[in-house]
Amino acid sequence: MNKIVDTFIAPLCLEDIEVIHKNESFVLISKPSGLLSLSGKNPLNHDSVHSRLKKLFPTATLVHRLDFGTSGIMIVALNKQVNANITKQFQQGAITKHYKAILEGHLPDDQGIINLPIAKDESIFPRVKIAEQSGKPAITRYIVEHRLTSPDRTVVQFRPTTGRTHQLRIHAEAIGHPILGCDLYGSDISYRLAKRLMLHAESIEFKHPETSVILRTTSVCPF
Repeated sequence: MNKIVDTFIAPLCLEDIEVIHKNESFVLISKPSGLLSLSGKNPLNHDSVHSRLKKLFPTATLVHRLDFGTSGIMIVALNKQVNANITKQFQQGAITKHYKAILEGHLPDDQGIINLPIAKDESIFPRVKIAEQSGKPAITRYIVEHRLTSPDRTVVQFRPTTGRTHQLRIHAEAIGHPILGCDLYGSDISYRLAKRLMLHAESIEFKHPETSVILRTTSVCPF
């Protein structure tokens, strides 16, 4: 079997990371679109959320990631105990995340659930695929916020109950309404309709790792 090689080189990201909240335990930030969450193996892909934040917060570690093109809320831990606590919350499905996206075409229903298992696509890095038999469970709820015309588009709020790689992007394509600006899933038309991936992590809700108080933070959507 041929080894799959990642040849992606990230273009320069000139946008800054917005620090929304910081304390001794963690930092809440809003990631710009076009910035890697973690630095890649290729030295040309060094610039990332992690590499930038390490300069400000030397003990910073990422608890989760957002895709390169996705913008919005991220939690950054500042010690091992907090990292372990937040990671456990993610594993237990105790963290609620809401995303805003713009999809190609008009969704026929005002809300719905996409329940389609996801597996790695070994033939095309870094894609994933819908795999009913071999895939891991993946569930996405959506609510239509409004519909646009000329061309037809739908603004939706995604509420994933699982956190698979590329889940929202592959689920949107699977129902025939890919996210605008997506280079991996969708049509040439949907890709050309936006200059960036139209997906933004708008809010996150979790328990404070030390006090257990429920925290909810939002990031204003840039589109």
